[in-house]
Amino acid sequence: MISIIVAIAENGVIGDKNALLWNIKEDMRRFRTTTTGHPVVMGRKTYESIGRPLPKRTNVVITRSNAEFEGCLVAHSLEEAVAMFPADEEVFIIGGAQIYSQAMAIADRLYLTVVHRDYEGDTSFPEIDYSEWQELSREEFERGEEYDGAFTFLDLARKG
Repeated sequence: MISIIVAIAENGVIGDKNALLWNIKEDMRRFRTTTTGHPVVMGRKTYESIGRPLPKRTNVVITRSNAEFEGCLVAHSLEEAVAMFPADEEVFIIGGAQIYSQAMAIADRLYLTVVHRDYEGDTSFPEIDYSEWQELSREEFERGEEYDGAFTFLDLARKG
């Protein structure tokens, strides 16, 4: 099973200059809890922005080069990365924009954190056709522990 996990501003922006634009502790906790024990697949720039393999997860970095990333498996395409795991394993796509764009066509689940304001940034998530997705759960927050704004956790499964 292919799952995408991402935090998105209302206007679709997910980052700027290879960095997140917000620090929402609840979102970070949800990311950690949801992905721990599962493979995570990311592009090279996303890996570089994190700076290390994520603990208690098999980390796969997609790169066009022959680079190696300590503590990570390397793939040269999304298809190669996904093929490393059995079909019944939940594999999480964690960024960036190019990898998300490729993964949207094959994703079974979306774990979204929708940040209810617009942000300026150079990286956006592909447009979601919500008619293709069924809502599994929704949790709304008026504000975070430290983030002074509204956000929603939205879990979706592909219809059919």
